[in-house]
Amino acid sequence: MRQVSTLSIALAASTTLAAWPALAQEYATEKVGVVASVVADGLDHPWGLDFLPDDTVIVTERSGAMRLVGADGPVSDPIEGVPDVSANGQGGLLDVAAARDFAQSNRIFFTFSEPGRGGAGTAIASATLVRDGAAARLEDVKVLFSMAKKTGRGQHFGSRIVLHPDGTVFFTTGDRGQGPRAQDMSDAAGAVLRINADGSVPADNPYADGNGALPQIWSKGHRNPQGFTIDRDGRLWTVEHGAKGGDEVNTPEAGKNYGWSEISYGVNYDGTPFPASEGSGFEQPAHYWDPSIAPSGLVVYDGAMFPEWQGDLIAGSLKFGLVSRLDRDDSGAIAGEERLFEGEFGRIRDINQAPDGSLWLLTDEANGKIVRIGRGE
Repeated sequence: MRQVSTLSIALAASTTLAAWPALAQEYATEKVGVVASVVADGLDHPWGLDFLPDDTVIVTERSGAMRLVGADGPVSDPIEGVPDVSANGQGGLLDVAAARDFAQSNRIFFTFSEPGRGGAGTAIASATLVRDGAAARLEDVKVLFSMAKKTGRGQHFGSRIVLHPDGTVFFTTGDRGQGPRAQDMSDAAGAVLRINADGSVPADNPYADGNGALPQIWSKGHRNPQGFTIDRDGRLWTVEHGAKGGDEVNTPEAGKNYGWSEISYGVNYDGTPFPASEGSGFEQPAHYWDPSIAPSGLVVYDGAMFPEWQGDLIAGSLKFGLVSRLDRDDSGAIAGEERLFEGEFGRIRDINQAPDGSLWLLTDEANGKIVRIGRGE
């Protein structure tokens, strides 16, 4: 029998930008009580966030601004020096990650839809964050990789970043709304890509010699991965948008193919079925949702604040405005799902784990919020 506890949610008014009305509601949850507080609001479709060593949060807005948010909520003016982005449809300024040695280097990595000939494509850059009092700017901006084939389509850019302990940089790309590109090994679309921090190709990439495939490719056959993380064992995890059904959790491994657009669960938007997934010869998902939840943002929980969730996958949902906690059994397999906060905050775009073990959510809204999930009484 599962233990049921009370989940208390207290939403504090923002101390910055537009005020957010305080709410208090109780929920039943399987394992733990939490308190949720709005750290900041008034953000323009925030997309990604990460934590800096001084407890400052760096956050992106899809329209092209990057800001700093203090621990108690003050939001900075836009950081200067961010390159031009193609803020069209799902494109714009996307994920951001502080380098593992940020305390020494002040380097960050970020992804964006880069404008160019033919339209836009996903790119990743690094830069040095320079702060001067309340002002901040990016210097030494370097585009490390840019999708060569750009199109005017406004969907499926990906894109999340994972900084591996070995110093390499993983990031995801979507199929750009053109499914067959995810099976084209000369195309960066629909992939997990891996580069060194300077943009060069790691010697142990599966196609490092460029023989028959783009050398930056780690894995292919991904539709639109908008959640990406790594667990304590070094295993990569993605959550990916399906079509009408077929959202997936995958564990991308070197040189493997995850099937899109050859196979999928769910159906096409016109109702026609995809070829059968089982027995196809492609890799199978660790979990899938049908109907879709439109997942975005992902962590494998590894903090001290919620030991009850240790090792569980926690993903956001755009479609239902909820948090999906995927419970893992002793073997690491996904054994069940708990859905939290449905409709409470809005479209959940990103989830990240803070150094103290709390979870921070971003809501993809015109009045976007940063919400902190901490432990309750």
